[in-house]
Amino acid sequence: MSVRVLSRFGESMLTTGGLGRLRPAPGTWGSLPPVALAGGLLLLGWRPDGAGVIASAGYHGVLALVFVLFCWTCVRFGDFAEVHFNKKDPGSVCADETAGQCLPLIALPAAATAGPLPALLTLTLAFLTFRLLDILKPWPAGRLQRYPGGWGILLDDLIAGVQAMVIVQLVTRLAF
Repeated sequence: MSVRVLSRFGESMLTTGGLGRLRPAPGTWGSLPPVALAGGLLLLGWRPDGAGVIASAGYHGVLALVFVLFCWTCVRFGDFAEVHFNKKDPGSVCADETAGQCLPLIALPAAATAGPLPALLTLTLAFLTFRLLDILKPWPAGRLQRYPGGWGILLDDLIAGVQAMVIVQLVTRLAF
């Protein structure tokens, strides 16, 4: 790719529809859509616990689609973003947070979404845990930002997402 111009579509996707331009904490804004989406799916009766095959597949399918779409966005447009925003891993780019936030929301145990209160607590735990780990960047997340372009933008958030997923799984399985 010789042209270094970020298209409107690319910028919109990288900023998760403009949420990355909100201040303060654009990464926090970019982490909200998967949580809100998971909450909406739970309200529709689509639960991740396998209680209903179609509902479970729908819940995981929607989150998987968001995950893949925003991972692709980071990798595809990441180089352009760094030129466009004149910064490595620019703050306005929050597609990486959108992708990473999907991970702690998958494969939740049945008890974690069995009612409104456990579901709300689980979604809150997933959100706060991911945000904390994304900000702190425990090993090896911090080192992965060194990768160039979109991979450097994305990989630290995927690690934070996996770390948050492990914590959410442990806490929900012990607490509920």
